[in-house]
Amino acid sequence: MPLYPEVEPYDHGMLDVGDGNHVYWEVCGNPRGKPAVVLHGGPGSGSGPFFRRYFDPAAYRIVLLDQRGCGRSTPHASAYDTDMSVNTTAHIIADLERLRRHLGIEQWLVWGVSWGSVLGLRYAQTHPGAVSELVLTAVATGANRETALLTRGLGQFFPDAFERFLAELPEDGREGNLAAAYNRLIESPDPEVRARAARAWTDWETAMAPAPPRSIPRYEDPVFRMGFARTVTHYWGNDCFLGEGNEEGVVLRDAPLLEDIPGTLVHGGLDPGNLLGTVWRLHHAWPGSELIVIDDVGHNAGAADVADALVAATDRYAAAR
Repeated sequence: MPLYPEVEPYDHGMLDVGDGNHVYWEVCGNPRGKPAVVLHGGPGSGSGPFFRRYFDPAAYRIVLLDQRGCGRSTPHASAYDTDMSVNTTAHIIADLERLRRHLGIEQWLVWGVSWGSVLGLRYAQTHPGAVSELVLTAVATGANRETALLTRGLGQFFPDAFERFLAELPEDGREGNLAAAYNRLIESPDPEVRARAARAWTDWETAMAPAPPRSIPRYEDPVFRMGFARTVTHYWGNDCFLGEGNEEGVVLRDAPLLEDIPGTLVHGGLDPGNLLGTVWRLHHAWPGSELIVIDDVGHNAGAADVADALVAATDRYAAAR
């Protein structure tokens, strides 16, 4: 089932969400269609036009946004004077509710990828009445053990890259939460220290990517690189702002709260998160979910078979109005 053709927004704007932040949003598709909101990954990756193509534009009113500090939202996390203390999971969830009310939407389907799946799950757990369905891919829950896997556990599979990743840190920062240690460097008043840390962080992210290719073009943009590295380390260094008890996962613990919300989980069989069994545990703890595992695919929402399953899910939910 192919992706839908490219469409352009018919409305867009900058929503004042407080704390000096303005969140970019756009809407495309059918103004009278079933509302759906897209939650991008990262945190800090920003949205893009490709996400619009997972939805039938004749059936859906498709809402995209750039979460605080990234994409076209302001202020951008790449700017040293941007206040990151007002960029947390709770803040973004509040932004979603503010945007939903601003657009006059009662309920919307929530579509999320990677970090967007964490955010979508937590949003649905705290505002279940606002969510008609969930469609999630490259699924994560934001648990501390997931962060530890990605920042330390995978080092045994990529030893050379991991050695370079550790070497950028001072010796007293090489134990414990590596994201927090990197975030301290990225928050340094010295711009050279910040730049080196952001580059080292994205080099590690690149090392974990499938080969070929071994490069990720967006990381070559210094503004994106700094904003992304700063935001990811800010979240991963602070338990994804999910509160106490996040070692095994607050989102996973609260999965029963999703009981009345239908959901589809589309996940790659080669996703590194499978080493922890996260998506299977979530599926079994969430009575209203279906799990679709795509063999020979990693952490990749754009893979053809993954995209087919995602489009099939949104097509099916389009009829449930």
